[in-house]
Amino acid sequence: MKETEVKSILLAGVGGQGILRASDIMCMAMMEAGFDVKKSEVHGMAQRGGCVTSHVRYGKKVYSPLAKTESIDILIAFEKMESLRYLNYLKKDASIIVNNEKIYPPAVNIGDMPYPEDIIKHLQKKYKTVKEIDAAELAQKAGNIKAANVVLLGTISNLIAINSTIWENVIKKSFPEKLINLNLEAFQMGINA
Repeated sequence: MKETEVKSILLAGVGGQGILRASDIMCMAMMEAGFDVKKSEVHGMAQRGGCVTSHVRYGKKVYSPLAKTESIDILIAFEKMESLRYLNYLKKDASIIVNNEKIYPPAVNIGDMPYPEDIIKHLQKKYKTVKEIDAAELAQKAGNIKAANVVLLGTISNLIAINSTIWENVIKKSFPEKLINLNLEAFQMGINA
């Protein structure tokens, strides 16, 4: 990373998926790695299944927590359709990680609109790096489906130049002792996914 370069990551999903917890862990790992980090989050209707986003920006010196349009380097979509909502924020060479979970919004549930098909194919036509994973299945294998957000952190850690020891130490600090091994395993599954 160049001295003046700032990288931007957008985490997007639906309330209850652990997006804010994941962004907190990510920011702690970045700070421990020596980066300046700024974070912004939106969680207005999260408790009712609404959209949740977190912008994370890091580098030698970061002046704003919000990314501009066409400035996001990495998008992590915790819900499949949420990957489409923020495409105008992505750089042309952005990397996208998509959790294959589908959470139907009210308009789909009542039959007013269909859930979009071929989301991954649509993304692959526009972006070179699109990775789809089943974070829930991997989290379940680790011991708890609620660790899907940590699986996604493991996946994105492959795209961020931070030593795995730092990630592991931050995860150990972020969970009660009885959940540490489960989350370390979920993180490793995300790395391997």
